[in-house]
Amino acid sequence: MQPAGAVSTPPPRGLGQVLATGIGRVLVSVSVPIVAFIVLWGGFIFLKDSGAPRIVIVVVAIVWGIGGVAMLYVVANWLTEKLPTVWRGRILPFVFVGPAVAILAFYLLIPAVLTAWASLFDANGKEFVGLANYEYSFTNPDMVIAIRNNVLWLVFGTLFSTGLGLVIAVLVERSRLDRLAKTLIFLPMAISFVGASVIWRFVFSYQPAGETQIGLLNAILGAFGIAPVSWLTGEPLNTILLVVILIWGQTGFAMVILAAALKGVPDEMLEAGRIDGASEFQIFRKIIVPTIWPTIVTVATTIAILTLKIYDIVYAMTGGNFSTQVIATLMWDQAFKFFDAGRGAALAMILLAAVTPVIWYNLRQFRGRAI
Repeated sequence: MQPAGAVSTPPPRGLGQVLATGIGRVLVSVSVPIVAFIVLWGGFIFLKDSGAPRIVIVVVAIVWGIGGVAMLYVVANWLTEKLPTVWRGRILPFVFVGPAVAILAFYLLIPAVLTAWASLFDANGKEFVGLANYEYSFTNPDMVIAIRNNVLWLVFGTLFSTGLGLVIAVLVERSRLDRLAKTLIFLPMAISFVGASVIWRFVFSYQPAGETQIGLLNAILGAFGIAPVSWLTGEPLNTILLVVILIWGQTGFAMVILAAALKGVPDEMLEAGRIDGASEFQIFRKIIVPTIWPTIVTVATTIAILTLKIYDIVYAMTGGNFSTQVIATLMWDQAFKFFDAGRGAALAMILLAAVTPVIWYNLRQFRGRAI
């Protein structure tokens, strides 16, 4: 008999029972998301092969995908909360990050590995040729021009997009019509690069002398009695003019991000600089720029990544002709025009190798700011 008021305690469980319970819960927590993912995948395969009307397939796929992913997270989180505290803290991050990592691996890592493997074979992917495709890529005269052009895109595109975005952000912040100005400058971001290229083709359009000039630049030259210029055939001017399209489209992006960063500059610092007799340019150079420098670097590296893998502007404007080709257009030509999968894969890996250091540096910047 227990004395009155005594609290009964459950009988102690053995170590084996505790381990069995913990391992069982872990297995359940891990297996349920896997099963749910398999069910979702099976549902999409079923919809893919279904003969139902397209609108029905689209609606069901959206409901199935959103609802299934939501249910996957809810069930996985509920099961994880049932785990012992030690296991819960270890597994919970993987429950939420795991699907994203799996999707990234499926769509990025695996294709990258397969592309690297394909770059070691011949055009048909049958005969192993080692590094011959890379040797061809770096000894091909077109590759030298492509690397030169990518450098021009990288330097001019990144420098002017970021620089103009910063200057405009500073100037617009002092205007009463700042919202309207930001909207107009950001508007080109709503246009795809292909659409922007179509617009700028009418700016650079050329007709022989004596004919009506539909291009804006040549129409202006004609108004002053100057002979029309074939803007897109002379190198390296044609590449620089293509970079102008990128600058036109990306300046608004840089302006919006940097304008948001400018709001974080303390007014006390600006007022202190003015009291000390600093000019507006000195305040900009010694106070504003150092304060928002991490944001400037982030914007610049983001645009740099875009310039390194640029393709659509070149393809839409010149098709890579007149020595305007870049690495991405060479990759497309080798893989889909000349049907040489090995050389196309090698160029893709070269492009990936050029972009990776910038991405790594950008991630380090994000990590440093998060810390």
